Amino acid sequence: MPPRLSSIITRMSAGHHAQPNLFEESAPNAPDSAGHPLVARVLIEDAALELDYSIPEALASRVQLGTRVHVPLQRHRAAGTVVQLLPDSSYHGKLKPITDTIGTRPVFPENLLKLAHWASTYYLCPLRIVLRAMLPESVRKKPESFLSDSHLTLARMPDAAEMEKLHKSAPIQARIIEMLHNHKGPAALSELRKELPRATQVVHILVKKGIVDRAEVRVERDPFHDEEFIANAPHTLTEEQRIALDKILIALDPSFSNPPTSKPFLLHGVTGSGKTEIYLQAIAKVLEQKKTALVLVPEISLTPQTIERFKARFSEGHQRIAVLHSHLSDGERHDEWYKIHEGRADIVIGARSAIFAPLENLGLIIVDEEHEPSYKQEESPRYQARDLAVVRAKLEGCACILGSATPCLESFENAQTGKYELLNLTKRTDGKSMPLIRIVDMRLERRRTKDGFSILSDRLRIAVEQRLEKQEQVILFLNRRGFNTALTCLKCGETANCPDCSVALTFHKTDNRLVCHVCGTRQLPPSKCKACGDPSIRFGGYGTERAEETIRAIFKTARIARVDTDTMQRKNQLRDTLRAFRSQKLDILIGTQMIAKGLDFPNVTLVGVLNADLALNLPDFRAAERTFQLLTQVAGRSGRGETKGEVFIQTYAPHSPAVQFARHADYAGYAEQELQHRKQFHYPPFTHVVLIGCRSKQEALAEFTLQSFATRVKEKLPPETHHGEVCPSPLTKAHGQFRFQWLLRTARVRPLLAHIQSVLSSMTLPEDIILTWDVDAMSLM
Repeated sequence: MPPRLSSIITRMSAGHHAQPNLFEESAPNAPDSAGHPLVARVLIEDAALELDYSIPEALASRVQLGTRVHVPLQRHRAAGTVVQLLPDSSYHGKLKPITDTIGTRPVFPENLLKLAHWASTYYLCPLRIVLRAMLPESVRKKPESFLSDSHLTLARMPDAAEMEKLHKSAPIQARIIEMLHNHKGPAALSELRKELPRATQVVHILVKKGIVDRAEVRVERDPFHDEEFIANAPHTLTEEQRIALDKILIALDPSFSNPPTSKPFLLHGVTGSGKTEIYLQAIAKVLEQKKTALVLVPEISLTPQTIERFKARFSEGHQRIAVLHSHLSDGERHDEWYKIHEGRADIVIGARSAIFAPLENLGLIIVDEEHEPSYKQEESPRYQARDLAVVRAKLEGCACILGSATPCLESFENAQTGKYELLNLTKRTDGKSMPLIRIVDMRLERRRTKDGFSILSDRLRIAVEQRLEKQEQVILFLNRRGFNTALTCLKCGETANCPDCSVALTFHKTDNRLVCHVCGTRQLPPSKCKACGDPSIRFGGYGTERAEETIRAIFKTARIARVDTDTMQRKNQLRDTLRAFRSQKLDILIGTQMIAKGLDFPNVTLVGVLNADLALNLPDFRAAERTFQLLTQVAGRSGRGETKGEVFIQTYAPHSPAVQFARHADYAGYAEQELQHRKQFHYPPFTHVVLIGCRSKQEALAEFTLQSFATRVKEKLPPETHHGEVCPSPLTKAHGQFRFQWLLRTARVRPLLAHIQSVLSSMTLPEDIILTWDVDAMSLM
């Protein structure tokens, strides 16, 4: 970008006022006799500019709201999105015309544009950043870059004499003719090349002879092209399921009195209560009405099983389901997005970014495991997909279901106050009781071991042996990767820390490397202390890698797999591992939160939580809530088949309310006491939190900047706003930058956001400073 243009763009604020086209001489705008809009307000994608452009008559029918276009900007061509159509512009000079459109249809339906504006305002994020997040990068950078293949058919069949001649002089031509003659329907050239590498050149000759017809067709990069799904029929519902579904079906009824104002549903069902079956039958009703459905899942690990269930139920139309998540290749994501964009998908399943899927005629939005923090985007735009689902449902006039066995307290309080409609499922569908949960006090276990350290308690070890003898399966859960979590000098106490982050390095034995789980720094483990030179270095703590080694040593004949981000690197590796476990080719599954929720394995009768305390003592007001949710969710993986399940929770804090309420699967009891604490100290769900962060390579500058910002905000702070003091973040340094934060809490968030926006727009920050703001922050780390 030219320096002058770059400086102009830098000085302009994003998304507030349309700017005149600065690079054209003045002249009046011509009227449009056909009545088409004269002017398009275009948001430039790579700059903080909204500019008005004239719409050429040749493009009048193609330039619509949400259309991506190419426009002239100074001496260059820029890409942008039409965010408004106007009869005239406030700029009185002659506007430059739009050069052309990108694609043949608007990429953003009108309701998605409204959602983008809402998110931009609420999360204090420029509209162009929100629109960028709405489009996969492969679609934004290479629109309509489809693969194609040649489909071949016989134009005429040579007679016997001609074929005999070809067999002698051109046997490959004869072979291709015979293959096409015997093939049912058109044959793909790519398939012919697998058997005949020279097929391309030979086909070209046959086409010139008029023997073969060749047509270019688009080829879908389908991530499930090699999958087969066995159809299944709807299950018979329990009484609780039937009551819940009936209430949802009323909201889905087109004759319902006022669908846009219907409340979101909070489907609160214990693990194994059949929430997914309700989703499936509700979607079937939506499809009957010729509408579409959107299903959000929090983890990519849940996607394979969810897709399998949905494709099995809706197997008649294999192409009606599209998938959007980060484990797809760029080409697959491109083609799946266009499947939705072109109206060839009725159901979309995906992670948080799928909330922006360009589905039209939406009938239902489902957010499964709605409590999961992974629905919160940690980079700008810092949106919460669950909340955007509720907003989009209102904009679309469709129903919205939030489902969980352990709803987040914000959703539960909304249900208690009548903002959401609560649907309860208190029993498992098979009539089985919840698994028996046992607490193992690791303080006592530590006293019994020689070195005071144990990964597997005696009680859990014996229980695993008993289940393996019965040919039942076991899940062992530990939410920490690596082999050892700390490397400490016994002489001086020095710990091996990341040079760029304020965290200890984790030892990964397989790679023989110390790894930072924040920035990814990798280094060889030292043979002696870097501080004092003493060789008496001790590894401490443990992660899934060490747990796997220990379990393999104890249960030598057991078939074991580990599931974490270190082992699940290859594409489809997670899907293949989970399928192997489901088909009982594995006995023990060891893993992080990737295996803690949403998965259904009927032969799993024992779950062991190796360390329940990892998240319990984090400096975050949601730490106890997350611990309760995680323990309840992982316990729910046990006993989903015919045999009663059992769960062992190893903890050094057995009397913690989060542990005790999880032991009894008492969500209501936990929510009641936790909500009392939240209300007393003005925390969500009774307030909104806004976390202001500041980071810089210069520690003093970061602190001073945030202190200055806080002082200015405090001058006219809206009433009923509570705030703490500027302080170092719990993670005080990351990626070489020092981090400070300031937390505000308010019952009325809109006035606070407007005030913060006004202060931000009046400040000039030093070059080395990055100031961030997170509305409804899910983590204070």
